[in-house]
Amino acid sequence: MFGQDPDQPVAVTLYTDSHVVHGSVLTRQRRLLDILNRTDERFIVLSDVTMDEWGTRGATMTSPFAQVNLAAVLFAVADTPVEPTPELRTVKVAELAFISVPPFKIVGRIHLLPERDLRDALAELTGGFVPVTEASYWSDTVGEAKQTAIMVAFNHSRAQILAPHRDVDPWAGLDRSASVDAPTKAPGRPADPT
Repeated sequence: MFGQDPDQPVAVTLYTDSHVVHGSVLTRQRRLLDILNRTDERFIVLSDVTMDEWGTRGATMTSPFAQVNLAAVLFAVADTPVEPTPELRTVKVAELAFISVPPFKIVGRIHLLPERDLRDALAELTGGFVPVTEASYWSDTVGEAKQTAIMVAFNHSRAQILAPHRDVDPWAGLDRSASVDAPTKAPGRPADPT
């Protein structure tokens, strides 16, 4: 009979309604998304926990263990990369997306089934937690600076907006060299002819 892999600690970072929680979960799962989506429990127990309130510079709280309510988790960040299992891989198309999980914003790639209209693909996107790869996340509201992660899993029921995204360069098309070469003149005086 096949032996099961023993439980291994997997490091995670959870962003809840009010805290950033770092710790590890003892599991047979290799991927953060599987840990979050394949549980029948409404809570996750972490060990070696540190907690900070958003936007504060106060003391960090530590605890050997903590139970975190999954309904309060806005998104989770994978602290270490995990190589995909080839036999479980499904062909998907990566689309750049914007996700609003107030007070945070997430921009990254969501993976959708191919050969579908983007609107239909978004309607088919399911799961308690949805992965976003090559992600950036931040909150101007609570003063959390922009950070990047290999993968972020956002709580689908807490997301308010999920939309296609396009990076826009605000300087594109502007000739910034024209302002450097233009002669300067003081108000009310004619320009220097030399």
